[in-house]
Amino acid sequence: MTIQILPARLANQIAAGEVVERPASVVKELVENSIDAGATRIDIDIEKGGAKLIRIRDNGSGISKDELQLALSRHATSKIACLDDLESIVSLGFRGEALASISSVARLTLTSRTVTQSEAWSAYAEGREMDVKIKPAAHPVGTTVEVVDLFFNTPARRKFLRTEKTEFGHIDELIKRIALSRFDVAITLRHNGTIVRQYRAASNRAQQERRLSAICGAAFVRHAAEVTLDHHGLTLSGWICTPEGARNQNDVQHCFVNKRMMKDKLINHAIRQGYETSLKADQFAAYVLFIEIDPSQVDVNVHPAKHEVRFQQARLVHDFIYQAVSDALSQVASDVQPELPDTQDNASRIEEAAALSSYDAAVNNSPEYPNKTEPSDWRPASRGVASGLSGESAETSFQSSANSGEPRQESFANNTSSTHSGGGYSQKGKYHSEPAPSKATQKAYQKLMTTPSFDDGQNAEGSSAFTVSPKECHSELRSDMAVQADNSASVEAIQQPVSVGHAQDGLGKALTIVREQYLLLEQKSGLALMDLSYATFLSSLGKLKPACDDEGLAAQPLLIPQAIPASSEEQALIEKHQNLLVAFGIVLRSKSKTQLMVMAVCQLLRNQNLQKFIPALLVFLRELPHTDRSQQISVMADWLATQTGVPESFSLSQAVTLVTDLELCWQGSLAEYYPMLLRSVDVTAAVEAFQNE
Repeated sequence: MTIQILPARLANQIAAGEVVERPASVVKELVENSIDAGATRIDIDIEKGGAKLIRIRDNGSGISKDELQLALSRHATSKIACLDDLESIVSLGFRGEALASISSVARLTLTSRTVTQSEAWSAYAEGREMDVKIKPAAHPVGTTVEVVDLFFNTPARRKFLRTEKTEFGHIDELIKRIALSRFDVAITLRHNGTIVRQYRAASNRAQQERRLSAICGAAFVRHAAEVTLDHHGLTLSGWICTPEGARNQNDVQHCFVNKRMMKDKLINHAIRQGYETSLKADQFAAYVLFIEIDPSQVDVNVHPAKHEVRFQQARLVHDFIYQAVSDALSQVASDVQPELPDTQDNASRIEEAAALSSYDAAVNNSPEYPNKTEPSDWRPASRGVASGLSGESAETSFQSSANSGEPRQESFANNTSSTHSGGGYSQKGKYHSEPAPSKATQKAYQKLMTTPSFDDGQNAEGSSAFTVSPKECHSELRSDMAVQADNSASVEAIQQPVSVGHAQDGLGKALTIVREQYLLLEQKSGLALMDLSYATFLSSLGKLKPACDDEGLAAQPLLIPQAIPASSEEQALIEKHQNLLVAFGIVLRSKSKTQLMVMAVCQLLRNQNLQKFIPALLVFLRELPHTDRSQQISVMADWLATQTGVPESFSLSQAVTLVTDLELCWQGSLAEYYPMLLRSVDVTAAVEAFQNE
């Protein structure tokens, strides 16, 4: 067969195979044309699922009489004119194939009027011949497109259509996504003469919430948090659902790039990775996100249906989306606090606390343990089980005890990153399912997290004012744990003063996890329980030890520097302690008179919520004693180690990794911390019980 140029009508039929997959494809092309024409109102009439009639009417700019016939020609468009336009596409449509392809497989009537014309004109094209006929018509300013008898001349394709209900369902879902992309456009959808959807234009926050609720459901709005992040011309905004609002299917996942509906693999992967630690395996995220990027940095001409795009800096966009979602979820999680009971009967707990306190006093004063001042404030801020308080509660206790006597008011409204749940977005439910803490626990934990004031003339030698020994509140914490726990011999053994293995033998072999927070170890001298929460603190403290060296900790630059509100006094404080911060890999720069920029942090702080951490750091620096540099580094290392989070429950693999980290960081000096880290398990009673049977 010789090579020849395809006839125009055959080329249009081939193009129609890509453009017109089903009635919903026709609706998509025509509605996007209306939006590109500047329409603020779009009426959509569907009959028999779109197979019989599709009518789209808008109040856009319209098409002049001289261009009507040309509009139905192949590759005719007003949206691009040269190669430069193709490299920076700002419209939804641009190929000029839609009207020509649709008219090749249906009976199409295009009626339009511009504001400069006194009358409207109508163009009609039908089927194989595609001869366009122009005649006058009555019509307001705008355009109406009628598509009748879809696939009437291609019965082989018509048989692939599904039922009327199924085809209209695809159209309905499409209109939902378009309504989410353009809150400023009013859309009405009718099926067989009945109004099915009516989305009014949303010009304010309350109206946007109503449209969001109508499309995504009231449950999504209840659990949604608004997120905004801007970085070098790349903007991410919209709503993400907290883990409480997770769904069992991925039916509420909407993403738009420059207001274009998108099902891009890179974007979906970044969002899924941002939710990775927040959702269970059988849960799906729910979100409505808008990405704004320079059109020259994205290629939308890589998919026939324009569902996918290609970014010039794909890795940057991926990490930008991931960090925005991840940071938003972490900020929302830190804002949620467990509800504390107003009144609780603690009479029985106080008695048991006194009894168990005597046990701990005997253990801590025992001659077999080194008589060493323990590190201060070892309980990490997000301690879940033993403290029963979230990181937010601990942070509040920490701040409220500062010299000023007033809690620091934190603001998250800045022009770089913000998440909030106000204005109709209420946060209900709790991230942690532990039982409510007793007042004894709250008091002990608050004592542990309290930062005392300092006098300028305080002696730098001896124990630091920051060094609050865990012995002071360890008994109260353990008494609350023991009362809440069952009388299991394996956990009760952690209260008993039985000798443990020696440093040169290592911590021993990990056997199993007990009550999600303790590790059972096999040592040469027997069995022992290790407190994994305190082990986490020691591991963090060990990783901070290199700060004492001249080189200090390595600073890892943030992909997107974060802006933090800060007064001029606080900025002066940062400048004063610049060398101390650099030793721990924390790089802060002044952005303006009211803002600091977080440029880099050390590896240990990479997962911290910086919007919470930096204000707490400022409070800490304000109360830092005026001692020599080595003493300040030691005090700051102790404090930073308490800021790392502790999982609600540990897996065996996590515990094994923790044991390895401890032995690597501390080596022979780890034995000094055994009084708080290990308790031997006495199995003598169990063995004797077997022997006496």
